Amino acid sequence: MNISQILAGHARYRSGHEAFVYEGRRWTFNELHREVIQMARAFMNFGITKGDKVATILPNTPELWMCYWACAEIGAVVVPLSPLLREQGLINVLNGSDTKLLLTKKAMVDHIDPVRQELSQLNLERIWLIDDQVGPYESLQRMTEGISTEAIPPITISGDDLYNIVYTSGTTGQPKGIMLSHEVRARYMTLYSCSYRIVPESVVLHTGSIIFNGSFLTTMPAMYQGCKFVLAPGFDVESTLRLMQTEQVTHTILVPSQIIQMLEHPDFRKENLPHLEMILTVGAPLDKVYKEKLQERIPDVFYELYGLTEGFMTILDKTEAVAKMGSVGKPPQFFEMRIVDENGQTLPQGEVGEIIGRCPLQMQGYYQDPQRTAEAVKDGWLYTGDLGYVDADGYLYLAGRKKDLIISGGVNVYPADIEAIVLRHHEVLETAVFGVTHDKWGETPIAAVVLRNPSISSEELKIWINDHLHVRYQKVSDVIIMESFPRNVAGKILKRKLQSTYENKSKAI
Repeated sequence: MNISQILAGHARYRSGHEAFVYEGRRWTFNELHREVIQMARAFMNFGITKGDKVATILPNTPELWMCYWACAEIGAVVVPLSPLLREQGLINVLNGSDTKLLLTKKAMVDHIDPVRQELSQLNLERIWLIDDQVGPYESLQRMTEGISTEAIPPITISGDDLYNIVYTSGTTGQPKGIMLSHEVRARYMTLYSCSYRIVPESVVLHTGSIIFNGSFLTTMPAMYQGCKFVLAPGFDVESTLRLMQTEQVTHTILVPSQIIQMLEHPDFRKENLPHLEMILTVGAPLDKVYKEKLQERIPDVFYELYGLTEGFMTILDKTEAVAKMGSVGKPPQFFEMRIVDENGQTLPQGEVGEIIGRCPLQMQGYYQDPQRTAEAVKDGWLYTGDLGYVDADGYLYLAGRKKDLIISGGVNVYPADIEAIVLRHHEVLETAVFGVTHDKWGETPIAAVVLRNPSISSEELKIWINDHLHVRYQKVSDVIIMESFPRNVAGKILKRKLQSTYENKSKAI
């Protein structure tokens, strides 16, 4: 059970079907397969064999998409990395993954040069640029020039063989490389095709970065079903709307911040997007306020997925989105979930505890890190580090990250509860609540907000929030108004950065 022959099958049986679209360029399955074979042969000619690591530091480009399938063809392991990595972050992930070949762009050369001497395996010949040759760095175009497009002789690849390593972090501390096998990615293909009703006639659009694991929720089903996959260089409201209309998009992923921006556009309505069947949100919970607005604008297309790259997910189906508006869904078939206390004992319905799960999509572990693997997976159960509770029907409701829990005066304060209140204010576009140290209470909540219009002061907003909160210990001590939030490449708000920035400013005062 591996994914190495999926593209070859489409190239043989559906060769003329449109497979891939990027900025007006179009590839049939036959054309895509030929270019993938050339890339795979170039890797082999260079000495890359089954199990070797090929890393990418690329934005959304055709070469990144093709690299995923070229590695699958020859059993190499693809390691997609963020173009935002710098200095020690680059060293951490490239050395930590045992990368033998790196695909990147010339824009990254200025960041690679200063650290290249500290990269254990990456000499100059092992760094290929997808755009131009720069100095001693090779170009992918030169390495693939004149290479045969004949099928590669079969390579024995089993479902247990490693397909890719996805890193959770590389900027601070020791990053965790999550190992995912061919069988897990094959199950992504089948499970999510069914869950999201993706079929060969579908048109899948991706505007977010395809390096993060959430992108595989649709990239894998799109290739499996052989439907058209439209990749955008990045996200902006106007171009996303235009692509949805011109390509007759049926399925797309938008993280919460993108949905919020789309809802600000008057043309983001069902009558303008008649083909749209799914908007999936991942990466962070979408607040109920925006779920209701989306349902009003484009009814019955909203799905939500809560999950970890390590391998546990719940899905809120579009048929359940109204009845279970505040939920992030339920585990799919073959998945199990429990809510447990600090001792690992299952808690009753309605009580908040840590979410743990087990499923067929579970990682093989963290690459070369058995200790942290053992901390995350106990007796086959993945401990997520997230807090939540289930209702009488078994649907999951999130209460926040365990590490984001605020303990004020000995009472547990869940940021999600406060954030839901803050978002009710008509001027608030987005919010993030975090805890900071407090002399009297131990910790106290702080609300950071992005406003639609700067027509209210932070003090006025603080008074409004505290007047609307249910209990005294939830009251925020301060409100900070920001133009935008710091985010990672997957679109998640970096609360730790907000917290440290706030505390550093407080100390300076």
